[in-house]
Amino acid sequence: MNEPTYRPQTRLIHGQMRSPHWNYADHIVPPISSSTSYRLESSARGAEGFQEFANPEFNRHTSAPIYIYDRLDEPSRGMLEDNLAEAEGGETCVTFSTGMAAISAALGVLLKAGDTLVSHHTVYGCTYSLFTNWFPRLGIRVEFVDLNDRAALGELLARDLNVMVVYGESPCNPTLELLDLRGLSDELTRVNADRAPRRRVFSVLDNTFATPFCQRPLQHGIDLVVHSLTKNIGGFGTDMGGAVIGPMLLEPDLLLYRKDFGAVLSPKSAWPPLVHGLPTLPLRLRQQQLNALRVAEFLEAHPKVDHVRYPGLPSHPQHELARRQMRDFDGEFAPGSLVYFVLAGEPSAARAGGARLMDVLATKSLAITLAVSLGQLRTLVEHPASMTHAPVPPDKQLEAGIDPGGIRLSLGIEHPDDLIRDLERALAAV
Repeated sequence: MNEPTYRPQTRLIHGQMRSPHWNYADHIVPPISSSTSYRLESSARGAEGFQEFANPEFNRHTSAPIYIYDRLDEPSRGMLEDNLAEAEGGETCVTFSTGMAAISAALGVLLKAGDTLVSHHTVYGCTYSLFTNWFPRLGIRVEFVDLNDRAALGELLARDLNVMVVYGESPCNPTLELLDLRGLSDELTRVNADRAPRRRVFSVLDNTFATPFCQRPLQHGIDLVVHSLTKNIGGFGTDMGGAVIGPMLLEPDLLLYRKDFGAVLSPKSAWPPLVHGLPTLPLRLRQQQLNALRVAEFLEAHPKVDHVRYPGLPSHPQHELARRQMRDFDGEFAPGSLVYFVLAGEPSAARAGGARLMDVLATKSLAITLAVSLGQLRTLVEHPASMTHAPVPPDKQLEAGIDPGGIRLSLGIEHPDDLIRDLERALAAV
């Protein structure tokens, strides 16, 4: 049943069928665990369980772990982790309570006081807040640069030998700028050739916008992938979660970090993406991408819209890069479900017009909902400059390419004609 001849879409539905985490041979749908503690047959077995936990000499993916306490490990979460690792093509996955907890953990096991983190200049608002408000308190220096500028990145890495991590998103939130993943990994390979193994630079990429259906960064040489499971992978807007996927080398530290900091994904939150989210991901994304392209083409042709950013449009500045690295499991172009657009006019007028547009959608639209988050069955609209990216100062927003009037659309699976009709009404009121 575990033959690799089955296609990824099928394997996302059925999982690995035989899991070392739980014997559920009689269940078509994996059961949900609901116990914080587990009965131990003897004190020796309890001691053995603690010795095995986060032990690099014990493989929890091939041998049945000894369950002790939910915060250490439990079966529902373990099955989700195995399936997520397979979806991304990684050796291991460790899940967390939220996407931000996953980002904090991925960087927490790689950085210490005195190290430098290099981040792309455009990142999610809460990620920016983590980097600027909290990392300095830990003695971690953060440099924001354009990661697509290979020369500038190379100069920085040569100048600061304390750089331990390079971090980015692709597509970026909210501008949908892309990072050249292979180019970035090649640059770090060049730099690491001159560094001692313990001083190597790791790359960490937030793949939330693309999901493993549209893009698998590890195949392009990226070291670690992080996800907000709250978004497309969860897909239904009911549960929060996060994931870190990468090499087995880092699994023990990630498990210990999760245990000690306590940001554990509960079994009740692991179960929905395991049985509903991942199995339906290809089905949902295919429809969401069709809707995104239709809506992007409509907006691009509208006289009240200054410009549209969607990787599926030929007008996207990095359209050819998108066609190279954003591919689904069958090798087809997969530009994702997010659209970013700016209304025409001076910045203040565009921002006021965008607020008016969203207010009309909030009160008069059935198909489009004014709400933050993304990747749901429902189409969501929001204003990044004042909402999701509010922690980023206005001048830094401009440096990151975030327009004061920019609007982010996360396309759902409604009928595209209804989405366009609601947008037409809202634009007419601007």
